Amino acid sequence: MTGGPADRGGEETAIEQQVRRIYSEVLQRAPEHDVQPSLDRVRDVLELLGDPHRSYQVIHLTGTNGKTSTARMIERLLRESNLRTGRFTSPHLHTVRERIAIDGEPISPEKFVETWEDVAPYIAMVDERSQAAGGPPLSFFEVYTVMAYAAFADAPVDVAVVEVGMGGRWDATNVADAGVEIITRVERDHERWLGYELTDIASEKVGIITDGSTVIADTQHEEVEGVILSAAAQHGARLVRVGEDMSVVDRQIAVGGQMLSLRTPAALYTEVFLPLHGAYQAGNALLALAAVEAFFGGRAIDGDVVEQGFAGVDSPARLELVRRSPAILLDAAHNPAGIVALREAVEEAFDFSRLVGVVGVMADKDAEGILAELEPMLDEVVVTRAHNERSMPVEDLAEVARDVFDPDQVHLAERLDDAIDRAVTLAEAGTDDAAAVSSTTGVLVVGSVLLAADVRTLLGRKS
Repeated sequence: MTGGPADRGGEETAIEQQVRRIYSEVLQRAPEHDVQPSLDRVRDVLELLGDPHRSYQVIHLTGTNGKTSTARMIERLLRESNLRTGRFTSPHLHTVRERIAIDGEPISPEKFVETWEDVAPYIAMVDERSQAAGGPPLSFFEVYTVMAYAAFADAPVDVAVVEVGMGGRWDATNVADAGVEIITRVERDHERWLGYELTDIASEKVGIITDGSTVIADTQHEEVEGVILSAAAQHGARLVRVGEDMSVVDRQIAVGGQMLSLRTPAALYTEVFLPLHGAYQAGNALLALAAVEAFFGGRAIDGDVVEQGFAGVDSPARLELVRRSPAILLDAAHNPAGIVALREAVEEAFDFSRLVGVVGVMADKDAEGILAELEPMLDEVVVTRAHNERSMPVEDLAEVARDVFDPDQVHLAERLDDAIDRAVTLAEAGTDDAAAVSSTTGVLVVGSVLLAADVRTLLGRKS
């Protein structure tokens, strides 16, 4: 299986079975991480459909970490401003329908099937044309990009918040011309496809910048900063940068999240409650707020909109507490930079005396780098794998873990339920005090979006 976990759960309705069938068929195509350096196939299908992606405005996001959380924040602020929204993000956690959200909710099974039936004949035509010329058919991700853009036009939405699948320049979503683009911090990830130098990775990501747009950029490594500055100048884009034009002025830990003061080019927003933990989420909120200001022409956003919009934000599998006593935390971080931000957030928001990790990573990820960043905060680690063929084999991951941790700290579990049970037992070891177990011990599940999805399903968290 590729492209995220399939829809799983109890008894399915007939329409849900159709969704699963479509998903299974599309899975047979090239996986979403196998980027083909061309936008022609997606552009050709959309042209046959009447260019639906040109019937609404687009806000486009790229970067390495934080894209999905930032997209959800942007969309929430726009909905609070009484706009109808589309949101396209990836991968999904439980159902492929999550990738295409309308007004904050996954596209309905009925509309998903209807959209597929509308676009499928045109996809087949372009597949045939491309293959006749010696090219490939549309990939998994290209198909869902077409479906998203078509569904948004049919809704219809006022604005679509669109997250790249990978990179930017050749990402299927880049057929749309956005008025506002967001570049979260660029780090090393997907090196096999994007390049091994930060400048190479950044050069791919700035490919989403369009002429005359506004670019909202997070703080960057010095060499990445130069790439962004050059690309913005080349396109005559207005560049708004964290640290130069905006900042998180203040951040205080609060029950269930944090209280923020955010300075943007247009205003200072104070006493903004964000129900998410971590300095990185405060940074994502700043990017989202500046992007929405830019979308509205650079004006300040009404304080009630900001207050209600951020208060209603959620971001599943992003430092999510999915069980208590002991606490089980779930996070989708899957590269070393993401783990660093996660570690800082855990240490800030929780007071664990003992924390055990459950770790599973994809085979193409920097497992050693991930484990090295986890080691300072974990007392022991249980290595496992997601239910996905791209997952690193448990024995291979254990071998890496033994080089990072003391070998006695490393435990193996092929089955995820066994891994969770083992981690809970290890977390509770050494104390018979139920209150201490409840308040100071925990389990952190981390390393992959797919692992996070499997754990949420296992623990009954489907929304």
